[in-house]
Amino acid sequence: MLKTDLRGKVVIITGVASGIGEAQALTFLNEGALVCGVDIASFENLSPLLQQSETFLFVEGDISLSETAEKAVGLTVDKWDGIDILLNTAGILDDFTPTLETSEEKWDRMMAINVKGMYLMTNMALPFLLASENKGVVVNMTSIAGTVGGGGGAAYTASKHAVVGYTKQLTYDYAKQGLRANAIAPGAIKTPMNAADFEGDAVMAKWVAEETPAGRWAEAHEVANLSLFLASSLADYIHGAVIPIDGGWTAK
Repeated sequence: MLKTDLRGKVVIITGVASGIGEAQALTFLNEGALVCGVDIASFENLSPLLQQSETFLFVEGDISLSETAEKAVGLTVDKWDGIDILLNTAGILDDFTPTLETSEEKWDRMMAINVKGMYLMTNMALPFLLASENKGVVVNMTSIAGTVGGGGGAAYTASKHAVVGYTKQLTYDYAKQGLRANAIAPGAIKTPMNAADFEGDAVMAKWVAEETPAGRWAEAHEVANLSLFLASSLADYIHGAVIPIDGGWTAK
């Protein structure tokens, strides 16, 4: 059985209060990593398992603000003397809004969280990632909407395409200095962000499952497991990849 080598590695994860970010934090902690979690939600809203972990550090803040990235990186380095892995997971949806119905405010907020937040966190952490003895790793969260239309509205799809481009350029620019950057493109993942799809008769949730070749939604821990692989040395030769985890949705 293949083993990851993440014990003692220092990891920053955004969006840890729920969904994929929470699953990633719990999964990496279980592998022996030291985790700093960032979220706009308060500490009281975190999983009790995160609250009680002695190897978990939490920073409350909006990732679209540079002071949040500065605080997260500063506290992490002060506590653990460096950063090995950055998982840019935090993101928001746009309710599949087409462009004529997308307000300027919605567009700006989508880009601020999904794109600018990733850029701010990466730039603040990058000097430490490049200094990591075992090569720094960045895993960005895009979406099937980062590769095809129909996975979101105009703003969301544009933002997730931007994540793909940023990821490819990041590894292109810094791979020779030891950095690996890749992106994960989830399809239908059952998280609190998609709770509305399961309300009432869950018509939307059933339709999505039927349209997915695998015939089901994925659980957040499945994305966390893929993150674990990409962050480990098992994925050392994977650079600038966009890896779908979508039950075959984009194979159609």
